[in-house]
Amino acid sequence: MPDAGKVAVVNVLVTGASGYVGSQLVPALLERGHYVVCMTRDARNVTNKFPRRVNVVEADALKPESLNPALRGIHVAYYLIHSLNAGERAFRSTDHDAARNFAIAAKEAGVKRIVYLGGLGDPKSALSAHLKSRQETSECLRQYGPPLTDFRSAVVIGAGSISFEMVRYLTERVPLMICPRWVTTRIQPIGIDDVVSYLVAALDEPKSVGQTIDIGSPSIETYRTMMLKYAAYRGLRRPLIEVPVLTPRLSSYWVDLVTPIPANISRPLIEGLRSEVVCTNDRAREIFPLIKPLTYEQALARALQVPDLSALAERRASEVLSGSRLPQVVEEEGWVADVREGDVAVSPSRVFAVVEGIGGKRGWFYGTWLWRLRAVLDRMLGGTGMGEGRRDPDTLQIGDLLDFWQVEEIERGKRLCLKAMMRVPGEAYLLFETFSEGSGTRLRSSALFRPRGLWGRVYWWMLLPVHKFIFSGLNAAIRERAMQESSPVPPAAPFTKSMA
Repeated sequence: MPDAGKVAVVNVLVTGASGYVGSQLVPALLERGHYVVCMTRDARNVTNKFPRRVNVVEADALKPESLNPALRGIHVAYYLIHSLNAGERAFRSTDHDAARNFAIAAKEAGVKRIVYLGGLGDPKSALSAHLKSRQETSECLRQYGPPLTDFRSAVVIGAGSISFEMVRYLTERVPLMICPRWVTTRIQPIGIDDVVSYLVAALDEPKSVGQTIDIGSPSIETYRTMMLKYAAYRGLRRPLIEVPVLTPRLSSYWVDLVTPIPANISRPLIEGLRSEVVCTNDRAREIFPLIKPLTYEQALARALQVPDLSALAERRASEVLSGSRLPQVVEEEGWVADVREGDVAVSPSRVFAVVEGIGGKRGWFYGTWLWRLRAVLDRMLGGTGMGEGRRDPDTLQIGDLLDFWQVEEIERGKRLCLKAMMRVPGEAYLLFETFSEGSGTRLRSSALFRPRGLWGRVYWWMLLPVHKFIFSGLNAAIRERAMQESSPVPPAAPFTKSMA
């Protein structure tokens, strides 16, 4: 995001803060020093999502009487609400009612401006119900509310974006794709970082008030090129065969089968693929010349970076009550993980010392013969096997080889991340973290894997029972060893000479 220097603090309301764009926008606004209020129907969906405390108010745009407390004292409101969950037949009317209620309440509360993120598409063309609804929402906000800044985008590229996840699931899981004609419809995607940059920059740019601003990457793609570029980045071969008989409706049934995206969300999105969605005005460059949007390839590379793996598991467990364990199997953003936790009544530094000394001549503390068997199999497949052990028996540093792992990250006393160097159909990491828990320590060990293609998923789920055995035992063995090494050595029994 361009640095415009010191900015005036603005009282901001973010609706849809628990959604994908909202969850990226709120931290960026907080970082800029703005006072942020998050509006949600269930406060738990927001308070557990962000790493720092935010101001949360419960309200529902379909209940006008609930909106006044949320809008009190607000200067600018971000409207990021959509109603796809309401179902294919109801979401347009629901979107309209919610936007009208919110716009009227915002105007009555003295809100100076609404910033909205809608969808690209030529209103004169035969748009899908979803795209029509997005544009009708902007007209409703403009008609009933305070001045509007209306951003319009196509597919948002970022881990967690539903449109991007659809591309991910289809490319990863389907070795041969039979595609309808809509895969060649022109589309102008945009990276999530650029979307957030535009949304935040609008607060300090008066020229954006009252404008409809198309935003997109410098390049125009199609779903075909997006999937093929994704496949190339991941090292996958994905033949695409185009046929004329598959309608978007028929295609939606296929998406329902091979992806976990709910049908009431995926179907309206796929219906919209018949429409060309490209930028038709150049206001983004004119009003925000400092923002240089990423190309699709650059946005793709960012979306596929290794995320904060521990935060990934934490977000997945946001509904779990404080103090409870994380779910053991986590799947999100193209990653799967086996997460194990346990407590031990010794200090975090003592537990981490045991973790740091794992492998090499000491072995893996639990099921070492299974680790060695895996190394033999790796060697048979042309891999390095166990390699040369480790550089130092007690300490590690970034870049060190540790049997068939490499130290990717280390924060001594707190966190160790190992990247697998063995041959696997994907990317594998082993993460150890220690947390102070009362007078003791909670040890979390996570085996994380990003499958490459269908075979990668088969590999993970086939080995999951073995992983559960190994990683639960490993976590327990580390804690037991830390306890034993912390126990004082009992004094030797006094020597007495027997008398004949």
